[in-house]
Amino acid sequence: MNWSFGLAPRLLLMALASLAATIQPFAADAQTQNARMQGVRPLPREVPRQKPQVAMNAWTVGVAGGLLEGAPIRLAAEIARVVDDGNNLHVLPVVTRGATENVNSLLYLRGIDAAIINSDVLEEYKSQVPDIQQRLAYILNLFPSELHIFVRPEIQGLNDLVGKKVNFNTQGTAAAYSGPLIFSRLGLEVEKTFIPHQVALEQMRKGEMAAVVFITSKPVDAFVRGRWEPGFKFLPISYDSKFEDYYLPAALDATDYPNLIKPGERVTTIAVPTALVAFNFPAKSNRFQRIARFVDHLFSRIGKLQEPGFDPKWKSINLAATVPGLVRFPAAQAWLERQQRATHASQ
Repeated sequence: MNWSFGLAPRLLLMALASLAATIQPFAADAQTQNARMQGVRPLPREVPRQKPQVAMNAWTVGVAGGLLEGAPIRLAAEIARVVDDGNNLHVLPVVTRGATENVNSLLYLRGIDAAIINSDVLEEYKSQVPDIQQRLAYILNLFPSELHIFVRPEIQGLNDLVGKKVNFNTQGTAAAYSGPLIFSRLGLEVEKTFIPHQVALEQMRKGEMAAVVFITSKPVDAFVRGRWEPGFKFLPISYDSKFEDYYLPAALDATDYPNLIKPGERVTTIAVPTALVAFNFPAKSNRFQRIARFVDHLFSRIGKLQEPGFDPKWKSINLAATVPGLVRFPAAQAWLERQQRATHASQ
């Protein structure tokens, strides 16, 4: 069979197609240039649309909050409401086993970029993760959780608690972690119990429990609304070198607990900072950029969180407050410095 008859037309068609492919980009450029010369804006080339799942995940930040009944998860949920910006920023507050275990979530749980923790939990990680204070950085000192050591009338000082029953609330709470750690630093050997505080307070009334230890932001409803016989009181704690690494000085007074503290009196104590921290991601990484955008949205909208309808703790927030034992996240530090320069420039 003679194949030459059909070969020539096919070769001609192939040559014309190749020539067209070569000329097309030049023609498009010429069309664009011609449109510019005539003052006409050329039509943009079609850009492939981003897949919904890609857009949704690109600027999502997971925040480990804490137990469902605790203050940290409530604050995380309020942060998520205020900073939400559609696909530009989506914060997911995550219920966890408690603020004292959120460092685990931040270090090892997928999808967690930030967490709410108690500062002294870092003590537990010093042996496991020696560089823990470099791997984490704080964004914001949220609020102090004051130490309340509430005792029966016959207890006159800390040493009277030695060998007696002291309750530290249920496992997973701040009191259950920080309380025994603080008592250890004070050298107090007590019979530790971990039952719900409302049960322990009833046992105190009956003389079955010597003290309860609360670590939470004041005032505590149980002490404000409860009726207590004369002699029930808070024991003072002095702030000294034993507590300088993770704690802050604090005090309780009559404005906090008018039924238990006389006007003009102060009960010195310490506070455990509760902080919003992030993993110290490399500066050029995508996850660093997510946290940087999160910081910008949060700091710029902090006033919204201080309006009625949000937790009252936001009203006492100081963006510049430090957290003992940690460095500030670089994007947070940069934001504060920009605000300082803007303030100086306007004066």
